Amino acid sequence: MTVHFPFQNSYSALPDSFFARVAPTPVAAPRLIKLNRPLAVQLGLDPDLLETPEGAEILAGKTVPSGADPIAMAYAGHQFGNFVPQLGDGRAILLGEVIDRDGQRRDIQLKGSGPTPFSRRGDGRAALGPVLREYIVSEAMYVLGIPTTRSLAAVVTGEHVLRETALPGAVLTRVASSHIRVGTFQFFAVRRDTDAVRRLADHVITRHYPELLTAERPYHDLLAAVVARQANLVARWLLVGFIHGVMNTDNSSISGETIDYGPCAFMDAYNPSQVFSSIDEMGRYAYANQPRIALWNLTRLAECLLPLFSDEQEKAVAEAQDILGAFGEIFSEAYQAGLRKKVGLFTMRDGDEALIQDLLDAMAKNQADFTLTFRKLGDAAADDGTEVRAQFMEPAAFDEWAGRWRARTSLEPQTPAERQAAMQAVNPIFIPRNHRVEAVIQAAVNNDDYAPFEELVKVLAKPFEDQPDYAAYADPPLPDQRVLQTFCGT
Repeated sequence: MTVHFPFQNSYSALPDSFFARVAPTPVAAPRLIKLNRPLAVQLGLDPDLLETPEGAEILAGKTVPSGADPIAMAYAGHQFGNFVPQLGDGRAILLGEVIDRDGQRRDIQLKGSGPTPFSRRGDGRAALGPVLREYIVSEAMYVLGIPTTRSLAAVVTGEHVLRETALPGAVLTRVASSHIRVGTFQFFAVRRDTDAVRRLADHVITRHYPELLTAERPYHDLLAAVVARQANLVARWLLVGFIHGVMNTDNSSISGETIDYGPCAFMDAYNPSQVFSSIDEMGRYAYANQPRIALWNLTRLAECLLPLFSDEQEKAVAEAQDILGAFGEIFSEAYQAGLRKKVGLFTMRDGDEALIQDLLDAMAKNQADFTLTFRKLGDAAADDGTEVRAQFMEPAAFDEWAGRWRARTSLEPQTPAERQAAMQAVNPIFIPRNHRVEAVIQAAVNNDDYAPFEELVKVLAKPFEDQPDYAAYADPPLPDQRVLQTFCGT
């Protein structure tokens, strides 16, 4: 049998200015590393056929499946605050769209599939390391319950790509609700192509926000909907200690999904100023800056939509500012609600926000591990808190706080066991620790050994469950294992 993709493409039916038609560049000897079989089934694909040599050729871009309409999408973007009027998919090609088993339209994109008209002298290829990183982290984010693009497959190409050194080449098959970004709107807005902005907005409403099709002010409501999704998304990032690393407007998804896992990382020791990205020298995208940057990006989206709001500039600006003004409250509500769950509070009382902030301040001062502190705090709901105390350089700092916390929790009727279970359901024990991800990459790149990759993916698939056989995966890095910088894959 032949591998069949039930494509129903809509983006490639838009005007030619929205994309460039370009086929993937064939590779020498594709070999499947990993297929996400449950996701394949969800997409209506046959995982057994995808694991054949023919399937590997499709997932590597060597063969274009029937019904595909491969395109590289056009977009612009602010990169670290500097506007670039033309970026676009420089190393990714959208094969097409399918309707999954839940009736949701999903993009299937090959990342690392060769040069496009947007490559800007790049080779359009991806190295193995970034492909493995994105597979690991995006799938970890999914099981943590955070909106995200997903990874269908990773394939090695049998070729090398030249970065600082020659590295094994690879292709990631990425699945997304769509790949439309704030930068997609900016591409047309900077060219003063209001008709294209309107066409794009109509497409986004139909695809992502169909409830707005009959709205009285659909474009205003579109901005409000994207603001709400982004505010909730960034709140969820902060609640698991995630740092995106490169929150450019071209990496800000209109659907509200996390997209582009380049120099991303999860914090070990809690530090609001933590930066991992090697190119973020000024800390623009530091952990605690992410809400502010999300609003900055949304403001750029609002600027693009102004001509659709009103012919009167002043009126349009005032309306946009009113919509953007809701971001802070939406974010704060989502973030504080998440924090209350993390510390085991079932109700909201005066003083809760200050109580939780005192814990975060003590964690920062004592270099407490973000993930393990909250996980072990759940255990402390039912024991003496010995393990959570051990996360603090000065355990007395926790003791003082714990006394107030226990007094607060005593005002609620839940039993210690009930509180512990509720906290463990929202506080993971396993995250993609940077040193673990790097170890997996080194084993694959240097030794063609994917056993560590498979094991890490297996552990991360159950982040909230104690897995005694893999307990070491919960440990923070030793001093000589710390990863201080992460890098973009380009």
